Amino acid sequence: AMGNWLVNHWFSAAVLAAWLGINIFLFTYYFLFFDRDERYFYTRAILGSALAWARASAKCLNFNSMLILLPVCRNLLSFLRGTCSCCRRTLRKQLDHNLTFHKLVAYALALLTAVHTIAHLFNLERYNHSQQATDGSLATVLSKMHLQGSNKWLNPIHSNQTTVEYVAFTTIPGLTGVIITLALILMVTSSTEFIRRNYFEVFWYTHHLFLIYFAGLLIHGIAGLVRGQTEESMEEVHPHRCAHYLTHKDKDCSHNCCKNPEFGSIPAESWKWVLAPVLLYIFERILRVWRARQKVVVTKVVMHPARVLELQMHKKGFRMEVGQYIFINCPTISLLEWHPFTLTSAPEEDFFSIHIRVAGDWTERLIDIFQQQKLEMPRIEVDGPFGTASEDVFQYEVAMLVGAGIGVTPFASILKSIWYKFQQADQTLKTKKIYFYWLCRDTGAFAWFNDLLASLEQKMAESGKADFLTYRLFLTGWDTSIANNVALRFDTATDTVTGLRHKTIFGRPMWNSEFTAVAAAHPRSVVGVFLCGPGALAKSLQKSCHQHSSLDPRKVKFYFNKENF
Repeated sequence: AMGNWLVNHWFSAAVLAAWLGINIFLFTYYFLFFDRDERYFYTRAILGSALAWARASAKCLNFNSMLILLPVCRNLLSFLRGTCSCCRRTLRKQLDHNLTFHKLVAYALALLTAVHTIAHLFNLERYNHSQQATDGSLATVLSKMHLQGSNKWLNPIHSNQTTVEYVAFTTIPGLTGVIITLALILMVTSSTEFIRRNYFEVFWYTHHLFLIYFAGLLIHGIAGLVRGQTEESMEEVHPHRCAHYLTHKDKDCSHNCCKNPEFGSIPAESWKWVLAPVLLYIFERILRVWRARQKVVVTKVVMHPARVLELQMHKKGFRMEVGQYIFINCPTISLLEWHPFTLTSAPEEDFFSIHIRVAGDWTERLIDIFQQQKLEMPRIEVDGPFGTASEDVFQYEVAMLVGAGIGVTPFASILKSIWYKFQQADQTLKTKKIYFYWLCRDTGAFAWFNDLLASLEQKMAESGKADFLTYRLFLTGWDTSIANNVALRFDTATDTVTGLRHKTIFGRPMWNSEFTAVAAAHPRSVVGVFLCGPGALAKSLQKSCHQHSSLDPRKVKFYFNKENF
């Protein structure tokens, strides 16, 4: 299983290893540099090792801030996907892990921010202590150097009546640091799965604090509060030769005494790291606005049970593939909010469609608007499609498709497309048999999917291909009224819950028996197993694939594919 994973994900593994490697290198290199370099000998006399911790984490923060915007440049990823269309599909598929990488970089930023902030709190405390001390130590002498001229200071705190908190909120680095950190905390905490699923607007608007994050980052280091000895001063009064004289200066010091050292600021360099990605992202947003302005015609509106809205649309030059998604904006509700929806139409159809269920304020208002509209359709803007096509499904003689909860949506497009290809005797379709497993708590919000399955079932029966698709619906949450209804109508040919020919099963699938049955029915086939659902289910399916694959190359083999919709 591990070998399989590496074959399919070698690109992701390589990117991850490179990213980790660069972070470790940057941190180690700059930690040792600021911990040992002679230019910071005097700075270390006041700050100790906290200097190295602050500077090393700052370098890694710059590197990760440079990366954070790249995975969310959707049009850039689409362009890359297009340019590497000749590459192996597994490579293109790795580009769909863009949000996973985005989250990984965000967690690294959060961790590094904590290190950087704690190190600087130690630094401020040590600066303040050295300024107020009167013990004649090297740190104390260095802290009093501002009295000897404007360019001589090393300690940015020049007053004895100050506190760490006061410096943190009145200096440019302190204040921008506080603002950046607050913006980062809000962005990370509001992007949890629960908030994204249930309060998308909170996530959407809070995430736009990235504008404040980058603005703060650009000016954070401008004041240059952390200083080191200048090159000219190093040549003239090297600390190895002269540090002693600062604390033991004779009253009648003659020519053999050293002059006082001079210090200069470390130049701000965050802008060098983030300028290119920020410009690229600005271009990306302009491109999105331009694409969204192209006219979309809503050709049909269908209200399904449980308040699920189906929109069938047409847009000039729009070309989709199975398993892709689009972003939708309705200016009547909000000019800024864009929401992602999986496409439920097949590429063979002359329209593209999405199904919208109530999941937050925006979707509720959109459904209300379409329910109430009498004459004029509200304007809809569309950006996309995005994502790599799930064409792998067509490459297997036998396909086991597993959709759990909302993960059933992409299979609408896949099942319809397979049926069209099957009807047209398409040469690219190798599929001879499909097993479809649908797991959900209740079918309420997915009654439209029931209808789709029922119409496919009818069409297949009419053309004498009733055996092409076998499906099971597993109801994982059910109540007593359903149970009684089932007991009364147990001998009917169609199902009580869904009205479909194949019976609904209550509870969860016994994957061992399902795989055993498929292996027995297709003893010499290669079976593709596709999941769109939670990670825990992915693990158990991967395990089943491994257990039920024969070691004999001429016998049944199961290959697991988790779709990343």
